[in-house]
Amino acid sequence: MSEDKVIVPLDVPTVEEAIALLDRLPQVSFWKVGLELFVSTGPELLKTLKQRQKRIFLDLKLHDIPNTIAGACRAAARYEVDFLTIHPTAGRAALKAAAEAVAGSPTQLLAVTLLTSLNSRDLAFDLKVSLELPDYALQMALLAQECGITGAVCSPQEVEQLRQACGDSMTFVCPGVRPSWAEKGDQQRVMTPQQAFKAGANYLVIGRPITAAEDPAAAWNKIVEEIR
Repeated sequence: MSEDKVIVPLDVPTVEEAIALLDRLPQVSFWKVGLELFVSTGPELLKTLKQRQKRIFLDLKLHDIPNTIAGACRAAARYEVDFLTIHPTAGRAALKAAAEAVAGSPTQLLAVTLLTSLNSRDLAFDLKVSLELPDYALQMALLAQECGITGAVCSPQEVEQLRQACGDSMTFVCPGVRPSWAEKGDQQRVMTPQQAFKAGANYLVIGRPITAAEDPAAAWNKIVEEIR
């Protein structure tokens, strides 16, 4: 079902707040744990999510030397998280080490092609990258795929091109997805849920339109109806 493909971020700083959100949205089956919550609470919440039979997207965006990244990936895989993010700019050796570290586990690595808070100007003027933004995202996805990584995080605006280049075997997770009735926030490159699925996304990450809503359950239901 489409609602199983929507991942909701637990963008709160404490276990208590996270559990309160879980209790308010029991119908959500896939949750994202990001840097703030994981640094604040460690793996405690991962165990809670597993006990509740929820799927877990551990969004740590690892970026380090190959040995360190491999160790971090092995540690995350022991918690049986479903997705774990890594920056492909860590390089080919690090990507291959990460892929080998999770081989045989239920954890799938996702390469972060480019943060959706960045735009073309940021890429060119601040990061001094000469490639156009779509070409850069494609290069990062192809590099990851060459190194044995079978998934990527990308803007929905790039997912159609990446799907055509990488094929159906690659899993694409798209943040920067906003229903037509929601504000963009700090996301620069956005689409509606229906548009993102049509473009080739496998999973969507939708946060504030749900979690910041006056009635999160009603907002969730509205999104589910929109994508059915």
